[in-house]
Amino acid sequence: MDTKIGSLDTCKAESNNVGCPSNSGVSAIQSSVPTTCINWSESTLGRHLARRLVQVGVTDVFSVPGDFNLTLLDHLIAEPGLNLIGCCNELNAGYAADGYARSRGVGACVVTFTVGGLSVINAIAGAYSENLPLICIVGGPNSNDYGTNRILHHTIGLPDFDQELRCFQTVTCYQAVVNHLEDAHELIDTAIATALKESKPVYISISCNLPAIPHPTFSREPVPFSLPPKVSNRMGLEAAVEETAEFLNKAVKPVLVAGPKLRSSKACEAFVELADACGYALAVMPSAKGLVSEHHPHFIGTYWGAVSTAFCNEIVESADAYLFAGPIFNDYSSVGYSLLLKKEKAIIVQPERVIIANGPAFGHVLMKEFLKALAKKLKRNTTAHENYHRIYVPNGHPLKSAPKEPLRVNVLFEHIQKMLSHETAVIAETGDSWFNCQKLKLPNGCGYEFQMQYGSIGWSVGATLGYAQAVPEKRVIACIGDGSFQVTAQDVSTMLRCEQRSVIFLINNGGYTIEVEIHDGPYNVIKNWNYTGLVDAIHNGEGKCWTTKVLCEEDLIEAIETATGPKKDCLCFIEVIVHKDDTSKELLEWGSRVSAANSRPPNPQ
Repeated sequence: MDTKIGSLDTCKAESNNVGCPSNSGVSAIQSSVPTTCINWSESTLGRHLARRLVQVGVTDVFSVPGDFNLTLLDHLIAEPGLNLIGCCNELNAGYAADGYARSRGVGACVVTFTVGGLSVINAIAGAYSENLPLICIVGGPNSNDYGTNRILHHTIGLPDFDQELRCFQTVTCYQAVVNHLEDAHELIDTAIATALKESKPVYISISCNLPAIPHPTFSREPVPFSLPPKVSNRMGLEAAVEETAEFLNKAVKPVLVAGPKLRSSKACEAFVELADACGYALAVMPSAKGLVSEHHPHFIGTYWGAVSTAFCNEIVESADAYLFAGPIFNDYSSVGYSLLLKKEKAIIVQPERVIIANGPAFGHVLMKEFLKALAKKLKRNTTAHENYHRIYVPNGHPLKSAPKEPLRVNVLFEHIQKMLSHETAVIAETGDSWFNCQKLKLPNGCGYEFQMQYGSIGWSVGATLGYAQAVPEKRVIACIGDGSFQVTAQDVSTMLRCEQRSVIFLINNGGYTIEVEIHDGPYNVIKNWNYTGLVDAIHNGEGKCWTTKVLCEEDLIEAIETATGPKKDCLCFIEVIVHKDDTSKELLEWGSRVSAANSRPPNPQ
């Protein structure tokens, strides 16, 4: 039976108390929806689009106005179930939709033609790389201008209006240019359905003169559309499970490693079910942190090659078989291609494909179905987990600070650890926060997000805005470096307008530290700002905001007590001053290996 898209209150996405937050799209939906006629004056393209967004679970849309999208924005505002959030720039609107999609399962942003579209495209590319369903809507030129020789503003001065479309074709899985009312209904529905099915961004351009015009194709409400369910090739699934079980059941000390594509495959629960059944040691790749409970009895930490959490690397790389579920292997996740993994020991499970060592590959096998079926075939084997506990030595605590000693980063994160609960979520910016946040032990229910594949500095400001808007019951704790913050700082103002209560730790070490550890130069030093003064100026007495600057552990303790006590309902901005060379040991190791990979000489011709 096809899955029907129904009303918002029946749209529930798969979730658990830790990972796969809402995953991609709608998973428990009405099978039938009553169809009623609506007022002719309301049967417009703009209203249809607004209703569709609400039906698939979008209740907040991030936007920047421009003359080509203003009428469309009017219709989005008029939809009772939709909240329009104006952002300071298009890049942050896209990042906010990214953060929103990570929690809700789908996000949306609205910008104007070309000047807005090309500004938001970096965020859309990041969402594509992270397999997030994101609906990017662009207000386009008047439909009468297509096919003419006219030159419009917001273009590069040519009568070709397809430049923006061509750019988006490489970073979205579907593109709809709506400049005729007759096919608008089909194009919009197909775009939204494709985003949900593929767990990737889509692009919808809507001519600026169309949103307010009634049309018969929009005259009934709601008009449900179908998402054909994805199913595995039965014979392929059975063969893949049989081959994998035979391979793993012969192993002496097999391990499981969770990858980031568990989210888009809605397979987090199935992965945990497999881990429960087989008893293997369980690790996560860095970009999968938060998708699996870190309190699972067989959890051994983050597998990140040479910068793994303590003793995890040794267990994974010494295993005689390892199953990776939804991995992404790139130069960052492989620490400059230095992982000591062997293909003949590996089973790679991708969203729709299983590859077994040097042997067969099976296509059209869905990860979720495969993991559930495999759980019933594996013999229980706890050897790797027992070996981990045999060699494990608990991490020590940072050296005790002397009174008023300048604050060290490891002391900062020891105190952030104490702030975490099921009512919080962590957003880690690209940089040393990647490595320091990886070492945080997440309580069950604590959210965790960072952008590893794309690694765009500044992502976290918009993502914090979007994530906090999607899950207001959680308090977001964002760890952001000063260099990254300078890229996207403006939308702290949007957080204040939305009355959000996130805690932002601005880690001020005077530059782009992650770049310093890869390749240093004068370009990695930035102009220092008075960051608390900047946020105070943005606050300008409107909304609830509290800022402070900390220099030592005593200051930090007082700041956290205030942020979690009398200022718990405020946006709290804590600027942390640390030494420019105070970095995690993991960043030092990772940076040197990535630098070596980047500087490899050309292969001989």
